[in-house]
Amino acid sequence: MKKLFSPLNLVLALALTLFIIAAAVVVTLNFRPLYYLDVDLLNIPASSGLPKDEILANYNVLIDYNSLFGPQTLEFPTLAMSETGRIHFEEVKNVFVFFELLALVSGLLSAAGIVYRHFRKNPGYLLLTGILTVALPAVLGILIALNWQTVFVLFHRIVFNNNYWIFDPATDPVITILPDAFFMHCALLILALVVLGSAVCLLVYRHCKKRAAKP
Repeated sequence: MKKLFSPLNLVLALALTLFIIAAAVVVTLNFRPLYYLDVDLLNIPASSGLPKDEILANYNVLIDYNSLFGPQTLEFPTLAMSETGRIHFEEVKNVFVFFELLALVSGLLSAAGIVYRHFRKNPGYLLLTGILTVALPAVLGILIALNWQTVFVLFHRIVFNNNYWIFDPATDPVITILPDAFFMHCALLILALVVLGSAVCLLVYRHCKKRAAKP
């Protein structure tokens, strides 16, 4: 047990956990087919009053902008944007860039630690990572199931220090093509990817322990 909770195992488990979470966020942000599916599933053209091609064009510009290597200025092809809306999207970009950098740094640290631990034949960090990463989806999954709207509002109040995220469709019509249900689907995809990462860690840990037990 003492060997399992060694300082190096704890640090490596934390780095790998952060990588799994950050990577899940980055993958979800860039997984455009989810939105393409929701355009039809949520009937966004009907609720927004915009044709599908126009909706996708504006969405793709937004996703490109949120990338680490994306443009520094957001200009929608056909949608107007208020100054507060522009500020909010700048803040959103900063959040996503943070997760992209976190995924990069934690991924490099995790890779170095995994190589080191492989030669030392101590896979305990995988068990710790599996436990840590499964706890987050469990808690958030329950909260989302109980009241998604409350979780959505609370998230914005924690992450942003203003109310610019509350859009007026008259001045920021982009909100009409970004329904709450789409963000819920994004959250569920993030949780699913984190659970997948947890499962992989636990399965690899089990495999390593079985192999080590063989004479």
